[in-house]
Amino acid sequence: MTEKVWFITGTSRGFGREWAIAALDRGDKVAATARDIASLDDLTQRYGDALLPIELDVTDRAADFAAVARAHEHFGRLDVVVNNAGYGHFGFIEELTEDEARAQIETNVFGALWITQAALPFLREQRSGHIIQVSSIGGISAFASVGIYHASKWALEGFSQALAQEVESFGIHVTLIEPGGFATDWAGSSAKRSAELPAYAEVHAAAQEARKKRTTTPGDPAASAAAVLKIVDAEKPPLRVFFGAAPLDIAKADYESRLATWEQWQDVAVQAQG
Repeated sequence: MTEKVWFITGTSRGFGREWAIAALDRGDKVAATARDIASLDDLTQRYGDALLPIELDVTDRAADFAAVARAHEHFGRLDVVVNNAGYGHFGFIEELTEDEARAQIETNVFGALWITQAALPFLREQRSGHIIQVSSIGGISAFASVGIYHASKWALEGFSQALAQEVESFGIHVTLIEPGGFATDWAGSSAKRSAELPAYAEVHAAAQEARKKRTTTPGDPAASAAAVLKIVDAEKPPLRVFFGAAPLDIAKADYESRLATWEQWQDVAVQAQG
């Protein structure tokens, strides 16, 4: 198998770290970004020159372009670009402040967009490459208390589906990975939370109970690494793929409900056409 060069954002923990380790363990090279590259010191000692640590805040567009260019110059090519950096924000829509909403979109949407834009010229020139966008089951469905997070992942899904059509003729693949609940720090210290309004106390409690039922058996981030390797090594990788057992049932129920509603109101849809 030909050695691959990876560029992965958000490698300090969770999926990003596990996928970087899996790539390095099999002899690939990795440019790994993190806000604090001290979190990568153990990997640098373990893998040496195969790892290029880069300090990066993905909301800084100029820094994103510089980081991608540095990785390309250092390794001579880019094969797999993984937009993993991001976080979850908990808060009902009425509870969100402007700063909270903008920060979520800046990181989860624009961060991925800037890295994607920065990588595309290199991938187009070599007429190959694979862009991995880390979305979520929350990128195709939605639940109470994480509305702005859903907004960010639905945006990522939309521009990535369009991107896949735009770059196919250049030999570039795009894959949206849509995980369910995993034992990462997504809902822990890395998450942000809005101040709760007392009027929503009962609804908050119900939303928390519903979330617990959806994530009774969280996935293992380390186990996901083997799945990622299969995707990047596939001759025809998928545009979308779930990670975890739960997302398929959630998606089926959601889309069946949508189709039933659209069909129920189709006469009104036709009437609106005039």
